[in-house]
Amino acid sequence: MADPGRRVLVTGAAKRIGRVIAIELSRRGFEVAIHYGQSRREAEEVSRECGGAPIFQANLAEVRQIRRLFSEVRERFGPLRYLVNNAARFTRVDPLEITEEDWDFIHDVNLKATFFCCQEGAKQMKEQGSGRIVNISSLGGVRPWAEHVHYNASKAGVIMMTKGLAKALAPQITVNSVAPGVIPFEGDVDERVQKMIDATPMRRAGRPEEIAETVYFFLTGPDFITGQTLVVDGGLNDR
Repeated sequence: MADPGRRVLVTGAAKRIGRVIAIELSRRGFEVAIHYGQSRREAEEVSRECGGAPIFQANLAEVRQIRRLFSEVRERFGPLRYLVNNAARFTRVDPLEITEEDWDFIHDVNLKATFFCCQEGAKQMKEQGSGRIVNISSLGGVRPWAEHVHYNASKAGVIMMTKGLAKALAPQITVNSVAPGVIPFEGDVDERVQKMIDATPMRRAGRPEEIAETVYFFLTGPDFITGQTLVVDGGLNDR
């Protein structure tokens, strides 16, 4: 049974890693709120798998919608003590061809939205005296990729922002980051992705459940751990 004292909002929870995180946290006793941007049908499916968890829509590229989202979560779901910032965008563009629109498309959600979600979540957590935030970063935040420079910059920003917020929000709130390596879904594995899998010391791709387990660790582990980024990549970053 879910514990109302363990209310967690997972952003971008309708699909992919976010979906798996939401379902896993629900299975482990969290009361989950599901955020989605456009994928309502998929969000409703996740809600059913989480025992009828409430769903909330917002375009995280707009700060006013982020503030509305957290206000609605508070009113319908209750004040948050846990937050998982998973929502993100990913595109592949030659750096000499990146436009202002390309840059903003990535940074508006990956970095700006993550910050303002942290801000709004922390306000609710401080009222209760404690809380935990987990930001989903990426191996791309610590390892450069030639055709994803804008994405690399956004995820590196998430990692440094996590460190800064961990200092700013201590001792009441912990802030940590999970940086997934290659976690493919159906249709993801092309020649480039396969090369990364082949280069991974564990000789396989990662599973979304492994990211969810790492998120769970940060949400429930020692509160003396804060400002950290755990790269979950099978050792690929050390190659």
